[in-house]
Amino acid sequence: MIVPMELVGSLGIVGYGLGAIGPGIGVGLIFASVIQGTARQPEARGAMMGTAWIGFAVTEALAIIGIALAFVFGFTGAPQ
Repeated sequence: MIVPMELVGSLGIVGYGLGAIGPGIGVGLIFASVIQGTARQPEARGAMMGTAWIGFAVTEALAIIGIALAFVFGFTGAPQ
């Protein structure tokens, strides 16, 4: 069955949009935890921020992998 390119492209973008929800929530939770931790123990801010930036980078890497896969799967099913 041949799927039109418009349909495949649209589904890839919808898939990425759904895949970006997880990293977005993850980044929010990471920095919310840092803010709460800083409020409870201000002298530990430096240690928490270092860990938060590492967590942020790993979480955003998932979003980048998601957009790469959206492009790969979006163009794989294209008719030639």
